[in-house]
Amino acid sequence: MLGQRGKVSYNVRMMFAAIFDWDGVIIDSSRQHEISWQQIAKELGRELPEGFFKKSFGMKNEKIIPELLRWASDAAEVATIARRKEAIYREHIKKNGIEALPGVHDLLEQLRVASIPCAVGSSSARENITCIIEAIGVAKYFNTIICGEDVHRGKPDPEVFQLAGARLGAAPDRCVVFEDAHVGLEAARSAGMKVVGVATTHPAETLSDANLVVHRLTEVTMDKLKALFA
Repeated sequence: MLGQRGKVSYNVRMMFAAIFDWDGVIIDSSRQHEISWQQIAKELGRELPEGFFKKSFGMKNEKIIPELLRWASDAAEVATIARRKEAIYREHIKKNGIEALPGVHDLLEQLRVASIPCAVGSSSARENITCIIEAIGVAKYFNTIICGEDVHRGKPDPEVFQLAGARLGAAPDRCVVFEDAHVGLEAARSAGMKVVGVATTHPAETLSDANLVVHRLTEVTMDKLKALFA
């Protein structure tokens, strides 16, 4: 079953392994997340601070709720709010649908043909990822999924990418991460991995820490990826 295949046997001939952040890279559900935060805020009688959404992108709810929003500090209360917010998100997706971003299917197919192992490395909840992964038809491309529930520390800590690389059987310097969020780029660099910055959430010029910056995955080719490891 996807996400439960365990560690891939390390292959010394492996060119590299690919790790994909989820939201902003495979799909763009920023609007759906924003709607979900607005609804949970309304339910709780709270206000969302100006600029909150961009600041929170890529972070775990367990950090967003007590630190950015300061809605709760008790772990149980934070977890309750987080579960409700994600339930609202899934309800919206199921009702209105969602599509993969341009270039996703083509790139994943190129990686599959080249026998490049792929993982999801995201702060998103597993239920959110599995809800969407079947809907957009990309389940067959991923060897494993590392999500928010699998790690103790969210991005910018590198734990999620370190675990994904280990599951794929690839050393950090043989991994490339596809990321759109600043905290994600920082996490990938801290993990010692190559980074492709995808300018879906932030302007391309702000992603200068990436090894390669693209506006969408249609710009990524196997030659460009191989060049990162030359």
